[in-house]
Amino acid sequence: MNKQPYAIPAEAVELCYEIKKSKFIARVAYAGNRQQAMAVLEQARIDYPDARHHCWAYLLGDPKQPTSQAFSDDGEPSGTAGKPILNVLNHRGIGDIIVVVIRYFGGIKLGAGGLVRAYSTSTQQAVETLQTKTLVPMIEHRLLCDYAGEAEIRRWLEGAEGQLVDVDYGGELQMTIALPLSMEHALIDFVAARVAVTLLTSAD
Repeated sequence: MNKQPYAIPAEAVELCYEIKKSKFIARVAYAGNRQQAMAVLEQARIDYPDARHHCWAYLLGDPKQPTSQAFSDDGEPSGTAGKPILNVLNHRGIGDIIVVVIRYFGGIKLGAGGLVRAYSTSTQQAVETLQTKTLVPMIEHRLLCDYAGEAEIRRWLEGAEGQLVDVDYGGELQMTIALPLSMEHALIDFVAARVAVTLLTSAD
């Protein structure tokens, strides 16, 4: 699994592109998994229930090495909607992203080539307005400690840009923490200097 930081959508955006009386409303949003992507799609269908098509594509994970990609033409001629949307995403360097393009037919047929251009253009224009932020992938570690060690770990995490995932007080006290990959050596040094804390495993 790739652990390098990458850009993700900071917030959702929506933009309307009109050609030959047909409206293409592109909604771009963050989706960390397929379930979240499908939730964005479902919301678009709720918001625009009378639209003829709700075409979409998503790209999950690092855009250089996606963990998953999918698309749908939603009734448009095969290859004229979902794939063009995904092609735009594949060249934008943004991960964990879904684009839903809602189409209202204006009565004038665009033809296969016209549809490809329209879906590509609407997606590109919307993505160009998107604000992004950097996702820093985290790696989980399990630690064994006593109660004094727990307090020390909590304080250390605050300065290490880490997160406390879970604490198990059954039997021996175990803590699961998440850290940026760059802090892994710092964690090893922290544990080595303390008798009360033991690094069990990397949970990832």
